Amino acid sequence: MTPRSAPIFDTPSSQLLLDLYRAYKDARRHKRSRDYQLRFERNAGAELLRLRDAILSGTYRPGPSTCFIIHDPKMREVFAAQFRDRVVHHLLYNYIGPLLIPSFIRDSYSCIPGRGTHDGILRLEESIRRVSGNYSRPCFILKLDIQGYFMHIHRQRLLEICLHALEPFRGQLDYPLVKYLLEVIILDDPTRNCRRRSALSDWDGLPESKSLFCSPPGCGLPIGNLTSQLFSNIYMDCFDKYMVSLVGEGRYGRYVDDAYVVGTNAAMLRRIVLFAESFLQNKLGLSLSRNKVAIYSAYQGVEFLGAYLKPFRRYVGSRCLRRMEGKMASWVSCPPEHPVQAVNSFLGITSHYRAYNIRRRWLNGPLRPMMKVGYFGRGILTYRTFAGRY
Repeated sequence: MTPRSAPIFDTPSSQLLLDLYRAYKDARRHKRSRDYQLRFERNAGAELLRLRDAILSGTYRPGPSTCFIIHDPKMREVFAAQFRDRVVHHLLYNYIGPLLIPSFIRDSYSCIPGRGTHDGILRLEESIRRVSGNYSRPCFILKLDIQGYFMHIHRQRLLEICLHALEPFRGQLDYPLVKYLLEVIILDDPTRNCRRRSALSDWDGLPESKSLFCSPPGCGLPIGNLTSQLFSNIYMDCFDKYMVSLVGEGRYGRYVDDAYVVGTNAAMLRRIVLFAESFLQNKLGLSLSRNKVAIYSAYQGVEFLGAYLKPFRRYVGSRCLRRMEGKMASWVSCPPEHPVQAVNSFLGITSHYRAYNIRRRWLNGPLRPMMKVGYFGRGILTYRTFAGRY
C-alpha cells in the first residue's frame, strides 16, 4: 500500500490517546503475566504516544508477526501479532465492533459476546425441536464447511465489504481514521518478514489450504488476531443473510467456517448445497469442502461444536472428549500452571451434557491424584482444594 503522510482525521490527538489506552487495557486482559505484555507495560506511556503519533502521521504499519504451528485442538498455523499491533487491533474493534455486530444475523456465533459455542449448540437444538415438532416429524440437518476459509478471504474484497458496511455509520465515527486503520490492517501481508518460531519440519502434514504461505495472491487472514475474527463475520454476513432468505430465520446458523441448515426434506437440503456453493464462489471467492458436506437425520444424531445432539439429550462430542482426556493424560509429565482452573473448566464443559459416567471415570483415573489435596462437589461438577488453592 502506498504510504500516506499527514492524513486528516476528525479525532483529536488527546482523544485518540485515550482510545489507545482503553484498547491497551483490553489487549492486556488475561495476559498480564506474559513477557511481551510486561515489556510493553514497563514503558506503556511512551509506547502509546508513539502509536498515536504514528497513526496521526499515517506512518503506522504492522510489525513482523511470529509464525508457529499448534496442535490443539487440531493442527493449525498461527501468526501472532506484536503486542503494539494487538493494541491497534483492539482500537479498531472498539470503533467498529459495536456498530456492525448488531447487524449480524442472530445465529452467527463466533467471537460475538454472548454467542459462543454453547449458545450455538443450544440454538441448533432449539431449531431441531421446532422444525421437527419436538421430534414428531421428519427432520434433517445439512452441515456445510468452507474450504480453507481464513486462507482464502480476499483482502481487497474484504476491505470493500467493510467500507460498504460502515457507510451508514459515517456520522457516528471518524470515518477517515477507521478507513486508514482498515487499510493498513487488512491489506498487510502477514507472511512478509514473519519470524518462524517453529522448525520448517513442523509444517509437515499441514494441508496447503490451511497455510497462509500457500494462499492465492492477495488472500488470507492470520488466525488468532482479534480483527481476523471480526473480519471473518463481516465477510460472511452477506452469505448468512442470503441463506436466511432461502430457508427462513432460525433454520440456519454458522460458527466461523462451519454452518448448518435444518429442514424437513433431505432433497431440498441437497438443492440448498448448490445454491450455497454458487453464492460463495461468485460473491466471495470461496468454496465448500465437498467431503465435509453431509446430511444427518435428527433422530440418529448430529455433532456440532463439540456436542453430539440426539432426541431430548446431548452428549460430549467424541473429538472434544478425546481432547480433554488427552490433556489430562499429559498432566502426569507436564502439570498445568493452574490445575484447579483446568479441572473445573473440563467439569464445567461436561455439566452441559449427559456425562456423569464420564466424570466418574475421570475421578477413578486421571483426576484421582487431585483427591489428595482437595475434593469434588456434588455430581463431580466442581473441584476445591482443602486450603483453597492447589
